Amino acid sequence: MLQVNKPTSEINRDFAEADGSPSQSLTSYLDIIRRQFPTMVAIVSACVILALLYLFTAAPQFTSTATMVIDTRKVQLFQQQSVLGDIAIDSATVETQVEILKSENISLAVIRDLHLTEDPEFTAGGAGLFGAIVGSIAGLFGSGSELSEFELTRKALQRFESSRTIKRLGLTYVMQIGFTSGDPAKAARIANAIADAYIVDQLEAKYQATRRASVWLQDRIKELRTQASAAQKAVVDFKIANNIVDSGGRLMNEQQLAEVNSQLIMAHASTAEAKARLDRMNDIVKQDIPDANVTDALKNDTIVKLRGQYVDLASKESIWSTKYGRDHLAAVNLRTQMAEIRKNIQDELKRIQESYKSDYDIAQTREEAIKSSLANVVSESQLTNQAQIQLRELESNAQSYQAMYDNFLQRYMESVQQQSFPITEARVISAATTPLVKSYPKTLIILGVSLLGGLMLGLGAAVARELADKVFRTTSQVEEQLGTNCIAILPALNAVATKTAVTGKPGRKPLNPEPDLLRYVIDNPLSRFSEAVRSLKVAVDLNSIVRENRVLSVTSTLPNEGKSTLSTNLAQLIAHGGAKVILVDADLRNPSLSRALLPDAKAGLVDVVAQQAKLEDVLTVDHQTKLAILPAGTTSKLLHTNEILASKPMRDLVALLRTKYDYVVLDMPPMAPVVDVRVTSNYVDSYVFVVEWGQTKIDVVRHNLRGAPEIQHKLLGVVLNKADTKLLARYESYHGRYYYQKYYARYGYVE
Repeated sequence: MLQVNKPTSEINRDFAEADGSPSQSLTSYLDIIRRQFPTMVAIVSACVILALLYLFTAAPQFTSTATMVIDTRKVQLFQQQSVLGDIAIDSATVETQVEILKSENISLAVIRDLHLTEDPEFTAGGAGLFGAIVGSIAGLFGSGSELSEFELTRKALQRFESSRTIKRLGLTYVMQIGFTSGDPAKAARIANAIADAYIVDQLEAKYQATRRASVWLQDRIKELRTQASAAQKAVVDFKIANNIVDSGGRLMNEQQLAEVNSQLIMAHASTAEAKARLDRMNDIVKQDIPDANVTDALKNDTIVKLRGQYVDLASKESIWSTKYGRDHLAAVNLRTQMAEIRKNIQDELKRIQESYKSDYDIAQTREEAIKSSLANVVSESQLTNQAQIQLRELESNAQSYQAMYDNFLQRYMESVQQQSFPITEARVISAATTPLVKSYPKTLIILGVSLLGGLMLGLGAAVARELADKVFRTTSQVEEQLGTNCIAILPALNAVATKTAVTGKPGRKPLNPEPDLLRYVIDNPLSRFSEAVRSLKVAVDLNSIVRENRVLSVTSTLPNEGKSTLSTNLAQLIAHGGAKVILVDADLRNPSLSRALLPDAKAGLVDVVAQQAKLEDVLTVDHQTKLAILPAGTTSKLLHTNEILASKPMRDLVALLRTKYDYVVLDMPPMAPVVDVRVTSNYVDSYVFVVEWGQTKIDVVRHNLRGAPEIQHKLLGVVLNKADTKLLARYESYHGRYYYQKYYARYGYVE
């Protein structure tokens, strides 16, 4: 606060720079809560009081619940598959059953069974204080006529549906039925009645559907019986007319065709087999002596015996020829015997060949005969093809009618059985019982909601008030918005009853200033106000290191912000400290300081500048502080006060005052109404800008300073005046500790 001025160019910013760090943001919110804490406490208290009032006046409500399940494994002890078909239970099916439970059909059934139209809870107004008030108002302004049965039912239905809750538990097949009432026993009774009414409705719906299906099935069975009999008679008549004999489920010509075809296949195979044997025999006949494999294949004992003899003779002939030569008589005899055996083998083979040829001829003849018979059967079958097609059509129709008749007859028997033993898929798994604890209002929840709602409303109101509070309340606001120092914060002063006077030169009458306010630093030197003015004096002295600060101008944005009080007390404080100080009332448009300190003065600043009076003649010196006071003079007829303040005689007067006094304090007019302050920048060293705490708008101050760069350049700082010390502690805690005497009473500070 006592540091050298920061550059004033920051005043021209459209928005102050803000630190976007999370810690800074959290700190700003905590500051808002601290500043608006009473408002938040009031809102939270109001919400809690309203919640308590509601809890004390609301009638207690009790909720009883019953649970039902849609059993996918339904018991079918006395019935088979349903006539209408079983529908797979899925999520949509369960939701459908929930809507059925919510239907008016179920609700009206419960209302009728329990006679709820005669219950005042369902036909009168709502429960609790609010319901009693509504009922009284309805009684006062109502027609007085009794409600009809229909109106009572609709009113009871509306109240019934508002108290009933039906929902599905998660993704299960379980449905929960709840009912809320002021009577716990009644709540349990109605919840169970809803479950019972639903089961009865489901059974009745199935019974009616089955009964309608049975009636329709009876008519359909009669019709199908007639159609099936007619179709079977048509089949029999057609067979008689076309000489069609059915044997074993097949026609005679079809059986003959199949048998002849089978015989033909077998004959063809026999022919092929006989031909193969004949061809093989022809190949064997071409050999002189068949080998052993062929002999074994023929299985002829004669050939086998002859071949054995031939092999023995050949062996002996080979031995004799080797031993005695081929021309030996014994070898020749052996070869002769071998030739005889070969001839016998050939004769036997030819005999077998003739036998195979005979078998082959017989097989061919038989095959041809079967082919001829097949051709005859095929010819006969072709003649009956058209009749067979028509016969199949008639038989198909007869079978279809018979199957339909059997199916419908079975369904009819099942429907008759289901009428006697109807079964529903839903069953109660947990009946509703009398609740022991009220379900509404829930004290802790309502108090918690009211507290949370109050906190949210309070925080919202606090933020709204902060956003709407576009005035200066803290030193940080001054530094951020205006880019200059906040030199001091002056507490608000209350006028006291005692009167003081400023004594002037000998022979002059004592003057009566405003009570205490203009001499507060003299009458109360150990007050918080005086200490704040001292901090302003210290800032002036420290700033003298940078530039000369002997001519000080005190101004403000708007009138009545306390600039004259500050300028007077500052001048008196400096003068009381031993320095030579002169206080000049330069507010020529509204010289309130002159009227307060020197109301009888006839001449002043205006006369000295106009060279109509001497400086020594218009000055008044306070005998206690030795403060010299220069009043404004006669200003009632002045039109261009800015020209007077900007004139060369005014500059010369200020230069003269510099030579005679250590400090020259100028009480200037406010900047917003007039432009007089802007013309004094060429002879004023520093400006002290007074802003009323919590009253002057930020945008007004910024606008005026932005339009006066010459004032910005010489601006010493801002003084927040008329601060509420109790509220200030919520905006800047360290200022609050300062202005309260908790820490500074030991140094002699008083109120």
